[in-house]
Amino acid sequence: MRMEAYQECIDPACRLRYPIDEFRITCERGHALDVKYASTPSKSLKDVFYARRNHGNNIYNESGVWRFRDLINFAQIDTEEYEECKKYLVSLDGAEGRLSKPFKMSKVAEYVGMDKDCLFLQPEGYNPSGSFKDNGMATALTHAKMLNVKKIMCASTGNTSASAAMYASNEGILCEVYVPRGEIAIGKLGQALQFGAQVVEVDGNFDDALQIMLREAKSSNAYVVNSVNPFRIEGQKAIVYRALEYLDWNPPDWLVYPGGALGNTSSAGKCLMELYEWGWIKKVPRLAIINAEGANTLYTLYNGKFNGRALRWNKGKVDLELIGEYYAYMDKQNIRPRTDATAIQIGRPANLLKGLRALEFTNGVVEQVSDGEMYDGMAVVGLNGFDCELASGAVPAGIKKLREMEVIKSDDIVVGILTGRQKDPNLVIRYHMDANRRFAVTPRAYKDLKKDTK
Repeated sequence: MRMEAYQECIDPACRLRYPIDEFRITCERGHALDVKYASTPSKSLKDVFYARRNHGNNIYNESGVWRFRDLINFAQIDTEEYEECKKYLVSLDGAEGRLSKPFKMSKVAEYVGMDKDCLFLQPEGYNPSGSFKDNGMATALTHAKMLNVKKIMCASTGNTSASAAMYASNEGILCEVYVPRGEIAIGKLGQALQFGAQVVEVDGNFDDALQIMLREAKSSNAYVVNSVNPFRIEGQKAIVYRALEYLDWNPPDWLVYPGGALGNTSSAGKCLMELYEWGWIKKVPRLAIINAEGANTLYTLYNGKFNGRALRWNKGKVDLELIGEYYAYMDKQNIRPRTDATAIQIGRPANLLKGLRALEFTNGVVEQVSDGEMYDGMAVVGLNGFDCELASGAVPAGIKKLREMEVIKSDDIVVGILTGRQKDPNLVIRYHMDANRRFAVTPRAYKDLKKDTK
């Protein structure tokens, strides 16, 4: 199935359009862009997607991203022609999204106060680089390949650099990643180095690294693969496709994500807007975005915690002055994002406006949780036999908090997205070495164990 595609500014008062074979981060007036499709996909594709699960050694059917390629066909190919897929679509042998789907976790359900049949958690750590980033990196690198790009660049707290380096090395493309010195999990840094990326350490935090990288990319005409790239957002929509397909395309009441740069928030919102517009879903799930207390810009602004004004999309008429005032306040007070969950340690979310749009469309909510609550969330997921990093621990912690506030009801159907696996074992060890932690399984000396058995 071929689909006419183009890029369009998200500002309702602007709507400038650009061809698909052009790389831009913004329109010429500085507004973010969407990838748009001119036609409405047939709902009969749901059966096609299901049939592709019997992939017959076709890696594009095996892929949890490209299995849904008809809905993200910006390459405008014949999606049933294997040779066309092979020519254009970038995949790590079909591994992206292949194993990621919702799971029931009884211990997490008990922890958050929900029936085990109502709560689903989707571990994106099963992706080949260990995080959700591979969903979007497959599509970003596809667009880069379409443009014959020789070098990609990104700023990262770790997972983006790992994913970008992995896909770039597999495609023979140079990769340069900018990371905040000392604020990246060593496991993630090791991945970037292992996959051959040129790592550039920046004195500062992620927000600093992003600004420096964007400046360097512009001067060197490199292709940026951070989530400000609208083609990366396209791939991350597959996270929602897989969740909905698992539920027979009956939308849950809630989708819950950790909140960092808000790329996932943006992609989920765009996905749901499209599916609703196309008539694929009749109910729109509500988004719940969970910030870390130490990196809570969205929570602060969305809930009117700064100057009493609640920041909203407001049909595109965003109070940009409020955002500027808050960022100036952060600078003046030297407020820097600080949390052990480095994956969401972001003070200036690059996708703030798209995130606001998603929250408005879904009647979403934003909550914050402490590092301690995230540690408990991470640990209880582990006790169910699943792995997740600390930032993903924000999801069960946030669901628990929203249940206690009765925002989420006990019989609501909730799908929480665990965005990555654990790549900093020191966090886990430190948690379990502290016997006072709620879910700690503290190591014991053999001699003490023998005393207890007498």
